[in-house]
Amino acid sequence: MASTKYIFVTGGVTSSLGKGIIASSLGNLLMARGYRVTIQKFDPYINIDPGTLNPYEHGECYVTDDGAETDLDLGHYERFLNVRTSQANNVTTGRIYHNVITKERRGDYLGKTVQVIPHITDEIKRNFYRLGETGDYDIVITEIGGCVGDIESLPFIEAVRQAKWDLGESNFLVIHLTLIPYLAAAKELKTKPTQHSVKQLLEAGIQPDILVCRSEKPLPSEIRRKLSLFCNVQLNSVIEALDAETIYDVPLMMRKEKLDERVLTKLKLAHKEPPHIDEWRTFLSKLKNPTNEVNIGLVGKYVELPDAYKSIAEAFIHAGAHLECKVNIHWISSETITEKSVKRTLSDLHGVLVAPGFGERGIEGKIEAIRYVRENNIPFFGICLGMQCAVVEFARNVLGFEDAASSEMDKETKHPVIDLMEDQKKITDYGGTMRLGSYECKLKKSSKAYQAYKTSTIHERHRHRYEFNNKYLEQMEAAGLKATGINPKSGLVEIVELDNHPYFVGSQFHPELKSTVMNPHPLFVSFIDAIIQNKKN
Repeated sequence: MASTKYIFVTGGVTSSLGKGIIASSLGNLLMARGYRVTIQKFDPYINIDPGTLNPYEHGECYVTDDGAETDLDLGHYERFLNVRTSQANNVTTGRIYHNVITKERRGDYLGKTVQVIPHITDEIKRNFYRLGETGDYDIVITEIGGCVGDIESLPFIEAVRQAKWDLGESNFLVIHLTLIPYLAAAKELKTKPTQHSVKQLLEAGIQPDILVCRSEKPLPSEIRRKLSLFCNVQLNSVIEALDAETIYDVPLMMRKEKLDERVLTKLKLAHKEPPHIDEWRTFLSKLKNPTNEVNIGLVGKYVELPDAYKSIAEAFIHAGAHLECKVNIHWISSETITEKSVKRTLSDLHGVLVAPGFGERGIEGKIEAIRYVRENNIPFFGICLGMQCAVVEFARNVLGFEDAASSEMDKETKHPVIDLMEDQKKITDYGGTMRLGSYECKLKKSSKAYQAYKTSTIHERHRHRYEFNNKYLEQMEAAGLKATGINPKSGLVEIVELDNHPYFVGSQFHPELKSTVMNPHPLFVSFIDAIIQNKKN
């Protein structure tokens, strides 16, 4: 265990300061120096995973290759580090207690009284060390969700305190992310919230090694000295984290502040070589100096909270930068789209993406949007439910099945063009029971998807229950909606495309989940490229 170094990232003062971005940026810099790094997130809520949470509660649910439904921060980890995560990278209070109670029922504790200390904290630590014990990583970064002082976080903070004694000082480091607010009336930056936050950590027995201070104004040297003195942290370990133009600036900002060097020094690791970040700089240069600009409508029902579609928004950034094109996303609530409003809402856009989701709210607006873009040759991309809506729209307005629907929305429809898989029909629990994770797909060589991927076999991540109903496949294809991607084992339709259209592609899987800075997703690249070409014409 001691051969792996462990970094813990805690947060204070307020949530949403960006622990995930700081952890990802640090991981990025350490990997750029040649170290093998992974990041994990420990969430204090009692849900087993975020799979059953409303997106308004917690943003999008991110799915890994192994089918784990996880926190959206794992998306940041993958996008910044370009490495795959798994179930082991996201652990909740619910999972910890579930594991401990299962062991207790099995008799593993030999009749002892099961308590928070040591049983819950031991289970937390077992999960802290799990990835490090594989031998695959030199450094494991662990982000502790929530704020220091939250009642839910107490067992995790206590487990971090204990971990220091398990691991030894040179294998253990705590970074505390905090806020230095600026009071406009007084024209002053205030350190008191940070002092109180660190005091709470000290009361829990943890001395932070490095302070990362979020601020909208630069930290003067006297503020840094004050933080160093009052928080018992070395002066050069007080790190400034200013508001950034884009989250992808943060690794370079942390490099400038020498966060990676401070970490390596404290962990007694060699500064093998300066980080190789030229590719990252190139990406940023393309991102900030586009030669094209497009307006894309994202039609969904959670648009009031863009984090509900976080991976889609980031995939547009990656693909846009790759093509040196600025992508302006217009967030459109599907509930506002009607036959009367659709032209006014969509006519000025260069392309439309219809987003994933569950349930019937806003479904007719999505179908109306797809009818409009299909009939008016506006490039279209549908993901998961967006693809299913495209199938329903085509069945209604081209095949003439007026009551065509997904059986999720209308159990009485005579034409369930989207229907439950047989093995899903008897399931009553919602958590973790969908088709989840990575599945194989075979592409037809004549398809736009094949042109995008440049290979006939792909693996993509899924999160859904309902599928294209193959009883209607022959009629659909005869009328022009082709199944161009098929799961070779089940025969299930994964991709549909429309003939004679600038770009009309729907995928049952979630391509956005595999887009990273260094590997923008082929379908997003091909969608934006088609929009650029269509705009020229």
